[in-house]
Amino acid sequence: MGFLAIPRTRSGADDYLTNLLFLCSRNRLRSPTAEQVFANRPGMETASAGLAPDAEEPCSAELVEWADIIFVMERAHRAKLQRRFRAHLKRARVVCLDIPDDYAFMQPELVALLEKRVGRHLLSR
Repeated sequence: MGFLAIPRTRSGADDYLTNLLFLCSRNRLRSPTAEQVFANRPGMETASAGLAPDAEEPCSAELVEWADIIFVMERAHRAKLQRRFRAHLKRARVVCLDIPDDYAFMQPELVALLEKRVGRHLLSR
């Protein structure tokens, strides 16, 4: 399943979609959970991907360029993202959530942690 970029829409000066990209290693637990948790919020589009070679949905330059905010789960993900996609990171803000790979998909504790840590970055938008 490939990523399809969603075009930005503007109906007013400050009315636009905020594109959120969630990254972890293999795109199986943390980042797909985050994508689902924030998917139906007004004014936001979400996507998730992984930075490992065997990721379910591998991160691509197109995804990085699409994103307004990129949320990585660990510092190692930020370093890998910057190494592989430095030329495509001109616009996106990168935020490390410091969430270890200790949770199952949609585990309530993971959902609560994501809402708390991601939420504070969305209030200012």
